[in-house]
Amino acid sequence: MTTDGPTAGAEPQRLTEDELRTLFLFESLDAEQLAFLASQGRVERRAGGELVYGESDPAECFFVLLDGTVRLCRTVHGDEVEISRTSQRGAYGGATQAYVGDARQYRNSMWALTDAEFFVLPAEQFAHAVRSWFPMAMHLLDGMFIGMRDTQTLVGERERLLALGSLSAGLTHELNNPASAAVRATSSLRERIAAMRHKLALIADGRIDGRRLHALVGLQEEAVERVAKAAPLSALAASDAEDALTDWFDEQGFTSGWQLAETLVSAGLDVDWLERVRVAVGPEDVEAAVRWLTYAVETELLMAEIADAAIRISTLVGAAKQYSQLDRAPYQVVDVHELLDATLVMFKAKVPTGVRVVREYDRSLPAIPAYAAELNQVWSNLIDNALGAMRDSGTLTVRTGLVNDQLAVDIVDTGPGIAAEIRPRIFEPFFTTKPVGEGTGLGLDISYRIVVNKHHGDIRVTSTPGNTQFRVLLPTDLEASPTG
Repeated sequence: MTTDGPTAGAEPQRLTEDELRTLFLFESLDAEQLAFLASQGRVERRAGGELVYGESDPAECFFVLLDGTVRLCRTVHGDEVEISRTSQRGAYGGATQAYVGDARQYRNSMWALTDAEFFVLPAEQFAHAVRSWFPMAMHLLDGMFIGMRDTQTLVGERERLLALGSLSAGLTHELNNPASAAVRATSSLRERIAAMRHKLALIADGRIDGRRLHALVGLQEEAVERVAKAAPLSALAASDAEDALTDWFDEQGFTSGWQLAETLVSAGLDVDWLERVRVAVGPEDVEAAVRWLTYAVETELLMAEIADAAIRISTLVGAAKQYSQLDRAPYQVVDVHELLDATLVMFKAKVPTGVRVVREYDRSLPAIPAYAAELNQVWSNLIDNALGAMRDSGTLTVRTGLVNDQLAVDIVDTGPGIAAEIRPRIFEPFFTTKPVGEGTGLGLDISYRIVVNKHHGDIRVTSTPGNTQFRVLLPTDLEASPTG
């Protein structure tokens, strides 16, 4: 079998007019037009795995698939991304826009997944045929192609900017809370350490002998350990414990001792421990010692608060990286639950207080091969639509499971539902039920193409008032790559 064009010097194989008429592109042409195509075109074959034509190469030919399976790919930021695959006889590619004067380079690459056969027409002959035979259609196509290209570019850019702005605002809000907490805690920590140094000077002025000072340091270490192990108390129990400490402070003659009670109770310290301090340093120095120990407890609590804030920031940054997948290969084996959790973190600030988020994960599901960043885009579109449908109250359920050997992800909302008459149109590009200016109608179209065309899965919707479910089905076969 030949794998290129005809052998040099050999007569190229051609299709007859009757054979051309069996292709849906040419079935309505008259005999003269078919004769022209038959004389100008030729049959070429490619072996499985062979490049038919390459993106950015000079667009020299128009290819019509006669037999076999092919896939079309585009390069996005250095990564090859599959945009479609087909075995439909009559499917075409190559210099498809030659008739609008846009045939300088191929806009994508075509690969033969199996041995394939094509009817190949030189670009200039294809352009001549379309312009000569369909002059009115030519003008319409020219305007429609350029208009749609410009419209999609503008709307697509606006859609991406809006989505980026929304998620950035949410992420900024989420990051601001722990960052502000860390700043406040750091400022308080500086004040407590300064006060602690001052109290230490009072304690170490010679009034307390070395043995008692050693015991006091031991009590400080014990207090720090208790901070780490202290169990949270109920509001009533904490109030009772603070009252007991305040009474003890009053008995010892402390000035505004009640101010120390909350800190010491949160560290798990009680009256018995305070008595040990009094015995260790003596009644005359007990207030200075307790205040010094309280500063030690406060510094430990503040450092714990700073550590917690840093962990929350790190978690948010990790979720953002997981969501964007910027530092990872575009195609990889992933745990879909990590992708869903990262997306939910990114949407946390957009979830109204009246909306409850429920996760129902089947953790036994296998990892799957996928374009992770693009699946996150699917989850974003579906979750955003669900939140928009519910407005200020309801339940958002994110569920995973196995359905007929496919991994299923359900995004369910309790909104008013999708009317039966518009349900068949929701995946159409530019179709939206949102008010003018609030939606572009591209979210579900993009999601459909990512799931169905790119991952060879499926996306379905069922809807009744109070229960709208979008189900995404994805192959679990680790041997099957979306790009072949």
